[in-house]
Amino acid sequence: MERPGRAALPEDTERYRLSEGPGRAALPEDTVRYRLFAANAAGPGRDALLRRCAEAALVRLAPSLAKYVWHRQPFRLRCLPASRDTPAHIGGTTLFGDNVEDEWFIVYLVREITRDFPGLAARIDDNDGEFLLIEAADFLPKWLNPENSENRVFFYKGELHIIPPSETPEQECDPSAPCPTIPEALALLSTRSQEFLAAEPIRAALNKRIHGYPEKIQASLHRARCFVPAGIAAVLRHRPSLVAAAVQAFYLRDPADLRACRRPFHTFPAEQRVMTVVTFTRCLYAQLVQQKFVPDRRSGYTLPIPSHPQYKAYELGMKLAHGFEILCSKSSKVSPDSKRNVLSGPLWERFLRSLKEKDYFKGELEGSAKYSELLHMAEDFFQHSVTTPESSAEANPGDEILSLLQTTSIDLKEFEREAACLPPEDDDSWLDITPDALDQLLKEARNEPLPSADEEEQKYDLAAVAESMKAFVSKVSTHEGAEMPWSSDESHVTFDVDSFTKALDRILGADSEELDSDDLDEEEEFGFSDEDDEDFGAGNQRQDQKVSPDELIGSLKSYMNEMDRELAQTNVGKSFTTQKKGASCVKAARSESAGPDSGAEDPELAPVDVDMNLVANLLESYSAQAGLAGPTSNILQSMGVYLPENTDCSGSSSRAAQ
Repeated sequence: MERPGRAALPEDTERYRLSEGPGRAALPEDTVRYRLFAANAAGPGRDALLRRCAEAALVRLAPSLAKYVWHRQPFRLRCLPASRDTPAHIGGTTLFGDNVEDEWFIVYLVREITRDFPGLAARIDDNDGEFLLIEAADFLPKWLNPENSENRVFFYKGELHIIPPSETPEQECDPSAPCPTIPEALALLSTRSQEFLAAEPIRAALNKRIHGYPEKIQASLHRARCFVPAGIAAVLRHRPSLVAAAVQAFYLRDPADLRACRRPFHTFPAEQRVMTVVTFTRCLYAQLVQQKFVPDRRSGYTLPIPSHPQYKAYELGMKLAHGFEILCSKSSKVSPDSKRNVLSGPLWERFLRSLKEKDYFKGELEGSAKYSELLHMAEDFFQHSVTTPESSAEANPGDEILSLLQTTSIDLKEFEREAACLPPEDDDSWLDITPDALDQLLKEARNEPLPSADEEEQKYDLAAVAESMKAFVSKVSTHEGAEMPWSSDESHVTFDVDSFTKALDRILGADSEELDSDDLDEEEEFGFSDEDDEDFGAGNQRQDQKVSPDELIGSLKSYMNEMDRELAQTNVGKSFTTQKKGASCVKAARSESAGPDSGAEDPELAPVDVDMNLVANLLESYSAQAGLAGPTSNILQSMGVYLPENTDCSGSSSRAAQ
């Protein structure tokens, strides 16, 4: 499915988004890079070890990889030579496009390789940088940031390791320490890997994200009936993964691509269509079914009325046919014997022998239908993931489609017999998601329990809202953002008035400095007279007199009281909710009995109820969000406070506060 909301990540997560440290090579959009190094080997023996590990890893993973439908590019391991500070290694890059599950499946594959081959240490990143750290952003140490994270995050022996700036745990980590080189990091991992094992919450967050593979592959597939040309049905029977290229060709089409579809189809005419079941990934199916498209009348493809029971099958088949026709129109017309030449070398024979030893064919008799299906999958996997050089241009799927059409026999009667007993298609209700289901998914992703409606009514407390917001405001914020008060045990921010005053005195100085010529010019410009100087000198003399702290505080209070009296008569003052009138009346009576000169508080100046105003404003802001994400819900939910749904039409915030 599509990459979920990286633009709306929390502050800790956003620290790692689109962050390329010094020397980090920029990757294309939606591309993941994986590199596996020999942790404790060097010299010529290292290259031989890496080559053996690459072949053995592909054989080990072939049962999962052969059945997997990649969105754009497959997982590929190549032996890559040393360059600059990067030693020789095996690895590759994969463009995963809109299906982010491809990227996390590769994370699972890399982790399993390091588990099966303990001598390998793996680095994996994408165009966003250290996306593994993004997934575990809530649990990262404070010293770790995008500038110092390069060459510190590795998979080793099946576990995530993070190398800190200080080599010994008792030393304090210095965030400004330079990043280690890959050889330095590998030397540390090979000798002291236990010291650098990532914290349990970090590893748990990553393991949760890739939990369920390889069984999870089947859950990501969607089977749907499609009314397609017989040639497409025959091609997909031999190479099911070509459906991804066809969907992408249709989904990313441009006017130049559609020129091949404005006439009767040359490769896949509409006259010979059959009903079949096509296996998509959920992402591919969503891309295909959600696009509205009306075929050109000259193409020969027509659709029944929308109320027709097979309308969806006709529409999906029409879109697939357009995708396959676009691919074939871009074909370079290569020889159909190119694939057969690849499958005749000693590398293929060794690969096939290893598959048989791993029981890849599950005891099927050679020549049987199931054996042939598994063999075709293994051949396609070998051709696209084992033999294709990393530096070579991407093969055109249209060439392979035309090659399969030339070597595959099409039996229309057999397809018609199969169409009479097709298995049921999968339910696509997962395309529609309700707001409640979305909230459930978000809370599960954040490891937060979703309380029932009764629990929300019983445990909802406005006091918790006010206290949570106070705790948030008391936290220190920087240019990198504000920290959420995760723990109530942390000390609050304190303000020392005396220290602050002394600091100001040190900054401003006790003695006035001599005026320069510019200051004298300014005096003349503004018409300062000698009498003003005398008044200013008298004021300085009065300021030189010692003033006690009590007098300063009393003077400040008198200023504040005067400001309160003036603001109380304005709209600003009247907009605040004050404390209960009963308490205000008692205070007013006491002030009257004390006399007018007692300096008592004005009876109109009832104390402002800070908590009530805070809650009322929060509820008003929450109501204005209209059920969408907003500052109030984001801040409160990050602190574990969930407001109930607003069921009132208007004035809900004031009534809820009352």
